[in-house]
Amino acid sequence: MSESTIGLIGIAALFILLALRMPVGIVMMLIGGVGVWAINGSKAALATLGSEPFVIASNFELLIIPMFVLMGNLASISGMSRDLYGAAYAWFGHWRGGLACATIAACAGFAALSGSSVASAITMGRVALPEMRRYNYHQRLATGCIAAGGTLGILIPPSTGFVIYAILTEESIGRLFLAGVLPGLLLTFLFMLSIGIQCRIKPELGPPGPKMPMRQRIKATGQAGAMTGIIVVTIGGIYTGFFTAGEAAGVGAFLAFLLAIIRRSVNWTTMSDTLLQTVRTSAFAFLILIGAHVFNPFLALTQIPTTLSETLIGTNFAPLGILMILLVAFIVLGMFLEGFAILVLSLPIVHPLIIQLGYDPIWFGVVMVIVLEMGLISPPVGVNVFVVKSIAEDVPMSEIFIGIMPFWLAMVVCLGLLIAFPQIALFLPNTMIG
Repeated sequence: MSESTIGLIGIAALFILLALRMPVGIVMMLIGGVGVWAINGSKAALATLGSEPFVIASNFELLIIPMFVLMGNLASISGMSRDLYGAAYAWFGHWRGGLACATIAACAGFAALSGSSVASAITMGRVALPEMRRYNYHQRLATGCIAAGGTLGILIPPSTGFVIYAILTEESIGRLFLAGVLPGLLLTFLFMLSIGIQCRIKPELGPPGPKMPMRQRIKATGQAGAMTGIIVVTIGGIYTGFFTAGEAAGVGAFLAFLLAIIRRSVNWTTMSDTLLQTVRTSAFAFLILIGAHVFNPFLALTQIPTTLSETLIGTNFAPLGILMILLVAFIVLGMFLEGFAILVLSLPIVHPLIIQLGYDPIWFGVVMVIVLEMGLISPPVGVNVFVVKSIAEDVPMSEIFIGIMPFWLAMVVCLGLLIAFPQIALFLPNTMIG
């Protein structure tokens, strides 16, 4: 049996096991270990299984994952999410669809602390959904904006998606973080524009709330100032070269801990729950990375990535045509697979091809994360949709999926702008000091 045949059998087995809902990290370790055994023998397989977990576990750069996750969890228990929503509501609440716009703005702010789309959707959903219901917002718009706003968690830095992309491709985490800032703000604006268009067409979707006096707006903004300060310190420190991304994660977590203490949000119960949740989330990410580093040597031995790259380039399609094929494939995969699974499965094949086509790998990292965001709200899997459904149990799934479609189209527009104007993503990393 040829190496390519073994590779195809392994990939088929991998998709079957993922369809059976086995954890992606375990599946990749299993298929990768058995595949290396089949091609190079038991000694090579055991060496791979023995060395790769240690390499990942001892990688100092990966400290960034638990630190930023801890920062997001501390921000949640200290009430920062409510402060964010209160500030956004003070400025946007009197618009038609203003509460939905406030939810998007608050999701963007919380994303800059959590780095997780699921955490952003759950946290902001619990805060925003009751308010939108109180002001008679249509359930379609209310749930749709929460599901879509939550996806900003893996685009606006710090992003666990960017960290995993960086580790798998050996790109700079700091440059990827900076590359996500302007596209994240652009997508936030497009989401809010989408809400405005929907409420212009159907005003009953989002009735306006009461207009707050300027004094209350300033007060609400001031209450969110602590969170804004943490974001400025961490992201600003990376941009100026004062911090590495890992150091910024540690500083951000420490500042969030201090704020939680000042607000008296820390006790034995909340801190133990926060640490346990941080360990669980970090362990999930580490397991995926370990699985990827066992699976990737097997994939390299099969020569499938090289063969696929040569085949695509041999079609004589323009680089833009090949890029479109890849993005459509990712969007389709996103309908059935979890985003991190797509990253770790496809990057060993796609990353060398992207470089060969002349595209900037930092720019492509941003594009790929936006495509993964689309998968988070695409039927039939749509992880964020199921998260919102767990909060809004009385809302039919069909209503939530209809509600996210305008936001999905906004993501398509954002992708088009990034492809047409790559400097939207590359401006900040290219001007980074150090």
